[in-house]
Amino acid sequence: MFHTTMSAAIGGATTLAQFDHLSRQIWQAHAAATVTDAEAQRLAELLHDRRSAIREAVVPVGIPIGRVTLFPPKRLQRAPERSVAIERRRRLACSGPMPPALASRFTTGQLAVLRIVGDEMARNGACGLCIDAIAARAGVCRRWAQAAIRLAEGDGLLTIQERRYQGRKSDPNVLRIISREWLQWLRRGGRSAAPALFGGIGCSDVRPTDKGDPQRQVVDAEPFKELPERQGRGDDPPYSESARVAMSRVGRGLPR
Repeated sequence: MFHTTMSAAIGGATTLAQFDHLSRQIWQAHAAATVTDAEAQRLAELLHDRRSAIREAVVPVGIPIGRVTLFPPKRLQRAPERSVAIERRRRLACSGPMPPALASRFTTGQLAVLRIVGDEMARNGACGLCIDAIAARAGVCRRWAQAAIRLAEGDGLLTIQERRYQGRKSDPNVLRIISREWLQWLRRGGRSAAPALFGGIGCSDVRPTDKGDPQRQVVDAEPFKELPERQGRGDDPPYSESARVAMSRVGRGLPR
């Protein structure tokens, strides 16, 4: 009796909730010894076949035939002219996107990608561009840009915040630079610290101009000292006495 009633109920079920309810009833009856093992197995197989048939008959609304998603397929991103893209990535890589100690870890294309990320970080506090936009500006492909960002994340230079949404297209990831050395480099405008390391060779004082423009600076350099008057005959350079003795010994084939 239970087997006949349950078979009829399974044949009339059309929703997932009904299938789940019938499945629970079958195994509860089996636990209560209302049906045998063979009957419970036949009912479970009948329920599985009915569920598969219902799923195959369901046609997704709004999804074209032959596709599994509402979103259009991704198009391959390629530069119109390869030479222009190569020149762009080289120019960006040579523009000093990050400190030399950090830049030595990356290739030319990766440095171009990180230059775009650094510019957005300096301008907006974070980089919210999509990966295709970053790749297009850097003159590289989409996968190249992804690899460069993942490599920088692995080195602890930046963080990636994913913005996923269920049921609709996700927003672009948010990239934030966390490297203190890189952030300091961006605040200074990508300028090298070499003059400070070498003690400011060639200048003695740097001060704003009298016009009040803090951007324009003048350098007060020490005046060039005049060379001492030449000593010796004709156009001979002024040599010391020890140098003259050494040259005379070399000229006679003697050791210095």
